[in-house]
Amino acid sequence: MTSDEFRRQAHQLVDWIADYIDSVRDYPVRAQVQPNDIITQLPETPPTEEESFERIFEDFRSIILPGMTHWQHPRFHAYFPANSSPPSQLAEMLMSALGAQCMSWVTSPAATELEEVTMRWLRQMIGLPDEFVGVIQDTASTATLCSLLTARERASDFKINERGFSEQDRYTIYCSTETHSSIEKAVKIAGIGRSSLRKIAVDENFALRADMLERAIEADRDAGLKPLAVVAALGTTGSTAVDPIRAIGEICRQHRLWYHIDAAYAGTALLLDEMRWMSDGVELADTFVFNPHKWMLTNFDCSAYFVRDPAALVQTFEILPEYLRTAETDRVNNYRDWGIQLGRRFRALKLWFVIRSYGVNGLRAMVRNHIEMAQSLRTVIAADDAFEMMAPSPVNLLCFRYHPVGVDDPKELDRLNERLLESINATGRAYLTHTRLSDRYTIRMVIGARAVSRDDVMATWELIKETAAQL
Repeated sequence: MTSDEFRRQAHQLVDWIADYIDSVRDYPVRAQVQPNDIITQLPETPPTEEESFERIFEDFRSIILPGMTHWQHPRFHAYFPANSSPPSQLAEMLMSALGAQCMSWVTSPAATELEEVTMRWLRQMIGLPDEFVGVIQDTASTATLCSLLTARERASDFKINERGFSEQDRYTIYCSTETHSSIEKAVKIAGIGRSSLRKIAVDENFALRADMLERAIEADRDAGLKPLAVVAALGTTGSTAVDPIRAIGEICRQHRLWYHIDAAYAGTALLLDEMRWMSDGVELADTFVFNPHKWMLTNFDCSAYFVRDPAALVQTFEILPEYLRTAETDRVNNYRDWGIQLGRRFRALKLWFVIRSYGVNGLRAMVRNHIEMAQSLRTVIAADDAFEMMAPSPVNLLCFRYHPVGVDDPKELDRLNERLLESINATGRAYLTHTRLSDRYTIRMVIGARAVSRDDVMATWELIKETAAQL
């Protein structure tokens, strides 16, 4: 493709993207296809000769697009959002054009130094203590793994990296029964073992019980094991429950345990002063992560990982072969040593574009609006005799179920709500997901899309009621 051809096609592509942003609500939210529908439309072998961009893009529109779930749709209420925004998309274009591999300062000084500054901004924006230092990871799952690996190495005086595990390294990790599955995955990858993960009971609000945590730590220590780390959730995936951050931190200090806080989704709410109650005690943590690529309008992937002791992080991951040595090593941050990957994308650019384009006040206004819409709908749902709330709603996630009068059998209620959810999603008019809370099938509705309005929220609620009435 020549530069002239690139220019012509790029203009048309940007026009299509702008139209898509404006018209995304006209698409069905969830892809209305069946398994293998896309595969059967694609050739078995790659093309031998070149094909025109026009033909490729036409196949994108006719084959690929119908199989896409539209995460930017204002009635996407599933999972947690992966919000995009025009400034972030423009930054992604520039990142792609530059094509930089930002593994160290010398490979692109501006990328390293912009990341350093932008992470300082972000730390101020969410109210973390000044002693935390930030680095961008791809996802919170990776950040959590980095945290537990650093905990493992610091506890073993960095010997496990050298010699592997010994019989003496019988570590245990603690989290709640509601904590994200990435914790369990990290424990396995770190070599600590799934059987060494202790899932602590939760209270009526689905938050970790600090008293049960302390008992588990003491029991493991009495059994000759080595309690290593606690992972607290500032907003669980199931219900956005907030663990008692300060109480857990004090237990970690008392028992000299590593303390990681996973705020992957709800951490964005800390932009608001009135939501800072969630992070009370955060100064006791060793590491903290949240994802601007969820609720803060920054295209996936961009995970903000903050550490109290960057030297321990670097010592855990640093490897310095001759071909990576540079004269500036002692004067700069080489972020290749701050995580698992050697290669790094210029993720700071899109975060910088977003923060500058919306300003802190603009981001706060969006978050506050989403929370207010969710709390208003919560009041409506709670007042409806045919529905019941299943968990508190500290931010903008609503957990509820259909519970018509006279239907009280737990299994029948589960079946009824599963049918309700499947029927709603099959319409293409909204997309919600589910979880299980206290072993009860629960519908989740997140109000967090960039373009969501009160009309969208109420239209989804009317769809829920209409669909329930037809069951």
